[in-house]
Amino acid sequence: MRADRLVSLVLLLRRHGRLTAETLARELEVSTRTVLRDIEALSAAGVPVYAERGRRGGFALLPGFRTELTGLNDDEALALLVSGARPGARAFGLGSALASAMRKVVDALPEHQRGVQRLLLDPEIDLLSRRAAPEEIPGPVLAEVRSAVLTGHKLRIRYAARGAAPQWRTVDPIGLVTVRSQGYLLATRDGADRTYRLSRIDAAEELPEVAERPDHVDLDAVWRERSARFRAGGDVVTVRLRIDPARREELAGTALTVDDERTEDGGWVRLEATFQDSRHAEWALWQLSTRAEVLAPQRLRAVLHDRAAALLHFYGSVGYGSVTRSSRELPE
Repeated sequence: MRADRLVSLVLLLRRHGRLTAETLARELEVSTRTVLRDIEALSAAGVPVYAERGRRGGFALLPGFRTELTGLNDDEALALLVSGARPGARAFGLGSALASAMRKVVDALPEHQRGVQRLLLDPEIDLLSRRAAPEEIPGPVLAEVRSAVLTGHKLRIRYAARGAAPQWRTVDPIGLVTVRSQGYLLATRDGADRTYRLSRIDAAEELPEVAERPDHVDLDAVWRERSARFRAGGDVVTVRLRIDPARREELAGTALTVDDERTEDGGWVRLEATFQDSRHAEWALWQLSTRAEVLAPQRLRAVLHDRAAALLHFYGSVGYGSVTRSSRELPE
């Protein structure tokens, strides 16, 4: 909406002081011509915005001009800014709306509280490993899915299950969940529970029919129940292990779930992790080398033992030139 864009434009100028039309267009995701029209509209409405010519020119507000956002105290505004650092809104296609809201909250804070940039949650890179990149989901697909969830309408989606061609299906949406930057649609289909990965939906259409779903839902409880059911069925492998706490986040970034944690004497952590299948479990735990020990199942312990023994046998001596075998003989 244009009114929201005009407010965002003012807040950008309030925060940065002077910005070019090109920079404003990029921030607001519009053309420079639209920015110039918006500047004219603000001036006509009495907002003291003016243009500075020259190589370092741009648009700015007269000093002292300030918008107001009422209803939030300093701590409440700060809490909203911190929560905005989490990936959920972006995973559901609300990134631009979140940015606009954050600009309004920042402008409402007094000067001494504008050090929110000193708080950081869930960085893209930590000391151990790079987090999984958020999934790319087409904006129109997210908009249709999100609208159907919020309005309570049936939803038609073209979904590609793993290893299968995309197919159309009609579902009753219940809610949206994001886990480690991955988005999921919780729904029912013909009365049966279904969970769909948002990145596997390549087309969606909100239908006019009302969805068959309860009026109220505890989404956290629904997610926990479905997660437990998922771990208990299919080819999912559950592994009991102990791990160096310094590698715990690396494991969490590759496993489907990490549960039932407790710290041992000596600092290592015992926990239970689930993986998509046995190959996934073997690959993930091999990456951890001697910083994790599989306790169960015994079969996985044996696989890792045999793999390590084969590697030791292949290299044999530690001296250079002692190995002459082709790389094609490496154990898989």
